[in-house]
Amino acid sequence: MRIIPPALQDKLDSGVTTLCRCWTIQRQDDVTQGFTDHDDDIVLGDVICRAGTGVTGSEVTQNFGLAVDTTELAGALASDTLNEDDLAAGRYDAAVVELWLVDWSEPDLRVLIARGTLGEVRRDGAAFTAELRGLSQQLAQDSGRLYTTTCSADLGDGRCAIDLTGVAYRGSGAVVALSATSAFSASGLDGYDDAWFTAGKLTFTGGGNAGLSIEVKSHRKDTAVTVELWQAMPQPIEPGDTFVVTAGCDKQFATCHDRFDNIVNFRGFPHIPGNDFVIRYPVQGEPGNDGSSLQS
Repeated sequence: MRIIPPALQDKLDSGVTTLCRCWTIQRQDDVTQGFTDHDDDIVLGDVICRAGTGVTGSEVTQNFGLAVDTTELAGALASDTLNEDDLAAGRYDAAVVELWLVDWSEPDLRVLIARGTLGEVRRDGAAFTAELRGLSQQLAQDSGRLYTTTCSADLGDGRCAIDLTGVAYRGSGAVVALSATSAFSASGLDGYDDAWFTAGKLTFTGGGNAGLSIEVKSHRKDTAVTVELWQAMPQPIEPGDTFVVTAGCDKQFATCHDRFDNIVNFRGFPHIPGNDFVIRYPVQGEPGNDGSSLQS
């Protein structure tokens, strides 16, 4: 239930015009920003909602049922508020947004209108439009453990238990030369086997993309060590950019067994019978029909 302060309710009943909208955005890196469509800055608790940014929102609609409520937030890109580099780097992905109706003459009189997360962000020159998705969006996401042949854990997490801080699973290096926008030769990784870091996570520690992480598409060791990323970084990769990279895993049972010797923590179901197994019939003398374990 939405609780409206009595003093604010009195102003609403009287048709007062000292109302404005304020938006607070809390990013996943704990940076919180505020914006308002009023012509002066408004302080909501510890957050300064800045005016003059051109931020405005579409009409908020909320429906009964489980359909996802959406609205839009639009404004101008600026270096001291929302900037293009931060958007491209994904720093606003899944950010929590709150929309407040505020009495600008007395900011303590306010009511929360909507709360959700940022969805798709579209850019057009110096302007942006962001989709604000309601809380029911989370109900549309897959959750819980799935019955699949591949492992549901991520390499290095609590269920996997592999320690990625050790030198065996963690390397550091630097970009030597670019062969494409997201592919480069690297130094510092000569001691690792071919494809050891394929599907791993690479985090830049220097250069324009410092602090950003991305999955490795391929790691090849030939005449030189080459690394290819799944997508281009927000800022151009330059020779000399430093990085750390952790080992990758394709979540297959054989990989867990042969590469990591960690099948005790494998979180998949590698022996799920498929359609071919269901319709097949036993053949006398065929291996695998003696009741022994499928995996020694």
